Amino acid sequence: MITADDDTIADFWGECRAVVDGLPDAAPEVWAFGATPEHADQLLALVLSGTKTATSSALWDFEADGEEVPEVGSWNIILDGSGRPTALVQTVGITIVPFDEVTAAHAYAEGEDDRSLASWRDEHEKYWRRYSTSTRGFDRRMPIVCEDLRLVHARGA
Repeated sequence: MITADDDTIADFWGECRAVVDGLPDAAPEVWAFGATPEHADQLLALVLSGTKTATSSALWDFEADGEEVPEVGSWNIILDGSGRPTALVQTVGITIVPFDEVTAAHAYAEGEDDRSLASWRDEHEKYWRRYSTSTRGFDRRMPIVCEDLRLVHARGA
């Protein structure tokens, strides 16, 4: 799991609050995409380029980890593969559907590989079979949290 120290988060949150009106005092959820530093950097680059405007997570992993499902309006600080806070995104849409009902539009918005639904299904099945924190395993009917994101601020922007 990629993490960042509290001072680094506080500094980045201060930067965000200086350029984005109306942010709360407390820093929001902090996380990185993927399961490896390389994957985190690849997916973050897609966000920063405007290609990746969505992500997905297994609902069973949220439950296994005792984490709350994101809500529309949630703020998120995204880390790079080295644990540096790099982007502030806001959740602008949430749908929860079975894995085999994720749409081609969502797969395209995730911006990965060739952006097709077939590729999304193949890569995400591999991901959840390897990295899921839930003991329930992978199932084509498992609930997937499809999250639409809006890039609000990037470090150095």
